[in-house]
Amino acid sequence: MYELIAQGPEPRQRLKMRLDSGRGYLIGRATDADVPVPWERFLSSAHIDLEINAEGMRLRARAGSQNPVFVDGEPRTNCRVAMGEQWVVGSTRFWVIEVGLDSTPGNQRQLQELTFTRQQLQQVRIADADRRMDVLARLPAVIGSVGEAGERDARLVNLLLTGIPQADVVAVIDEGADSQRLKLGAWERRLETAGAFRPSGRLVEDALHRDEGTLLHLWSSEEQRSAVYTQAPEADWAYCTPVGKRDGRRWGLYVAGRLPSETVSGVNRAVANRLQSDVKFTELVASIINSVIRTGSLEANVAVLRQFLSPPVVAALERSSDEGTLDIALLEPCECNVTVLFCDLRGFSQRAEEQAHNLRGLLERVSGALEIMTSNVTAFGGVTGDFLGDATLGFWGWPFPSEEAPLNACRSALAIRATFDMLRADPSHPLHDFEVGVGIAHGRAVAGKIGTQDRMTVSVFGPVVNLASRLEGLTRQLRVPILLDEQTAGIVRERLSETEGRTRRLARLLPYGVETPLTVSELLPPESEFPQLTSQHLRQYEEGLDQFIAGNWDAAHASLHAMPAADRAPDFLMLRIAQSHRRSTQLGRDHPHARQVTLHRRQATPAGELTDRLVEMAA
Repeated sequence: MYELIAQGPEPRQRLKMRLDSGRGYLIGRATDADVPVPWERFLSSAHIDLEINAEGMRLRARAGSQNPVFVDGEPRTNCRVAMGEQWVVGSTRFWVIEVGLDSTPGNQRQLQELTFTRQQLQQVRIADADRRMDVLARLPAVIGSVGEAGERDARLVNLLLTGIPQADVVAVIDEGADSQRLKLGAWERRLETAGAFRPSGRLVEDALHRDEGTLLHLWSSEEQRSAVYTQAPEADWAYCTPVGKRDGRRWGLYVAGRLPSETVSGVNRAVANRLQSDVKFTELVASIINSVIRTGSLEANVAVLRQFLSPPVVAALERSSDEGTLDIALLEPCECNVTVLFCDLRGFSQRAEEQAHNLRGLLERVSGALEIMTSNVTAFGGVTGDFLGDATLGFWGWPFPSEEAPLNACRSALAIRATFDMLRADPSHPLHDFEVGVGIAHGRAVAGKIGTQDRMTVSVFGPVVNLASRLEGLTRQLRVPILLDEQTAGIVRERLSETEGRTRRLARLLPYGVETPLTVSELLPPESEFPQLTSQHLRQYEEGLDQFIAGNWDAAHASLHAMPAADRAPDFLMLRIAQSHRRSTQLGRDHPHARQVTLHRRQATPAGELTDRLVEMAA
């Protein structure tokens, strides 16, 4: 692998670019050139063709380029140049060097290897504190800068050169895509030399995979400087400090330099001590970088998950990991007991037709309604699944099981109802004419990350979801805001305080598309918040329901007729009684022919009647 370096008269006028063997590159001032050098005014838009192959490197000045290319002080139009040899156009110098990691085993007798753990470095005093504090102060801006990773790494190595005066070269090295090979990233030398840059692959690999802190290699003589562990010709020592992982791959900082002339002849612990301050500073930089990257990754994940998960769930996910990052494995799909809440806007289709001329305004209103639903789901520890048009799906009991799941789902539903009731009292509010229906069901389901490779979301799957949706649909026919299935209602009656909410059995039904009949119950606010229906009223309705199921329709009619006029729930049973002229078939709900009779009645019911989507199980 090769790298072209272009250096203008000013330090900021610098370019480094990786080159591949076997292809040509156009060097010019134009931005569409392969190697654009915009600061050099003596460079033509398309000036030099550079070609690298097995035979070497060749330069060709293009016809029409006005200014010469100087090699060894002589103008040339077509010539070969050696690796590392410089050529000049105007005031800009160009040269190409060979770069890459060296993996050739070194002579172990010539090498001293030392490891610095973080515990060992705690007592080391950082020298040149003022300079290094300035570097640390600039570090977060470099790490968080916008741009490609290569650009950030280039700024990082230059910053480290400033903070480590003894270093002659700094590089970023990480694992390749297959986690088996190492990849040389951005690097920089303090003083340019003609030689190749080939840092030790073995040093880096050992440092990254041992995970024991910084690993240092030392050489002790001019002869040993040619050892293959560190191929930069000016290096007597090199160390690699692991940073952590980014994009799932280990990476580290490689630092190399020369020893003072008086210490070259003898490698000992005193030499290592001279480098301890540099190593500790590099460890500190690595720790800051790792923290920033992990925090950024955590915040990115949290930003996504907060759309679905409640704050307590996100906090629990953070606590579940020893490294302070989200343990995403906990989000994998699993079968569990969940309570599902399905909330839908009523009359949305008609409203959409009426406001076809202002769909954007309608969308803003619907978004506001959905925000009320989702915020009340997450506020009570729930997880929000997909938005289904004008409906919201919420569920409890995942990723951590909870006995409070059914109760929290009901608390959420009551909060949603209370919010929309409050908005209806304000005619000036854009959502004052919105009404919602809520269905809640409890049972087994698969919850977690569900979807395809192209699109993944957090959701829940199973019959309990369909049941919650059916119950929400039944709220229109039964004319109540919130319906519960039998399991949820049983838990609420046993464990939810009447100061939070109440229930009443409404009917025994066979929802359309469901094979098993069930008793559905209404969830109501506490009597203190909804005095229109007292506890006595609820008992009176349930007495009427029991009479209806038993076939005593005259008694059922009397009980239901005595309910407050504002209560719409009795309308459903009263309509059935009126349609049959108060004559019951006297078939109990468990009679073997009961379903056949009700199916016959359903078939005979005119289209559009309320029984289109349900059948009462008692005639």
